Amino acid sequence: MARQTIGHNVHVKCATISRTRLPQPIDLLQALRYDYLRRLQLFLGLPFLCATSVEHPDSRAVTAMITQEEEKAILARAYVPEHSIELMTRISGGEPFLFEDYLCCKTQSGVIVVGYPLEHEFELDRFERALGRIIKAFQPINLSLIAPQAPMSFQAAFVERNTDSYYSLDLPAAVPTGTLGRMVRKAKETGTVEQATLLKEANRELAREFVERVAPAPRIRELLFRMWDYVGRAKDSLVLNAWSRDRKLAAFFVVDLAPKNFATYVIGCHSKTNYLPGASDLLVSEMIRISDNLGKRFIHLGIGVNAGIRLFKEKWGGIPTRPYELCELVLRKPSFWDAVVGGIGRS
Repeated sequence: MARQTIGHNVHVKCATISRTRLPQPIDLLQALRYDYLRRLQLFLGLPFLCATSVEHPDSRAVTAMITQEEEKAILARAYVPEHSIELMTRISGGEPFLFEDYLCCKTQSGVIVVGYPLEHEFELDRFERALGRIIKAFQPINLSLIAPQAPMSFQAAFVERNTDSYYSLDLPAAVPTGTLGRMVRKAKETGTVEQATLLKEANRELAREFVERVAPAPRIRELLFRMWDYVGRAKDSLVLNAWSRDRKLAAFFVVDLAPKNFATYVIGCHSKTNYLPGASDLLVSEMIRISDNLGKRFIHLGIGVNAGIRLFKEKWGGIPTRPYELCELVLRKPSFWDAVVGGIGRS
């Protein structure tokens, strides 16, 4: 067992995450054998990262698939939302694996790298070296990285780069007073909160209304509709619905409760058609109550996004706690074989 310090001064004891170290050196014949078998697996529709996969000769410390014990250890060490394995895999459709100290997902055309290390403080040089080894090992077309800081040595491959901060709220949280307190009390008088484990047609209708009205960025829109792949399939997903007196859905939040020490506000939206004053505040109040009762140390409120969203999070006591960078990289053009395999995967 290892004692680990994570965000918000939380100390936890958890099992050491095992890794498979691959033998060196590797000759050309072994590399060719790897490439042939990898392509054969993809052609036959077999998972690339599985216990029977042939490991890439240049990989270092790769754990193919993640055992239940390893998942438990990761969730105990987790300090950012992307450390929640089911949240990541259900949204991305990828296969989770550990590369050295980083949680990653292998998708059809690339790799997602969570650059917040599980066992040590973030060091840019160390992350840069690991990223280089990941690229060498998997030869992805696309690479998505989420990290405190992006290595600028890969800047030429950037097609998108977003810089922000994670916001979080320490628990127990202060009881809202003043205008905010009155808003929550009024919303409780005119509406009700329902806890659910499924998203229903009313949620979909509200999501469509929200997208048409707000026109969020494509990434936010995609995340919102990916919730139907996540909620109900991940055992620690939760939906909070705010209903008006006439049983109209006024707002809903999706919350992830999997990490040991925190809950995550994943996404939410509210209605102007079925307007309930204070509906979103009512849901925040309920999210705090549930998280506190479960013994969570804090709530991840997501990134700032824009001034309006930052203001909403700050009025509830949320503060920026960690730097956040999201970068999308295109590392190479798809080959003819990639196009064939991609077509098979989509058919």
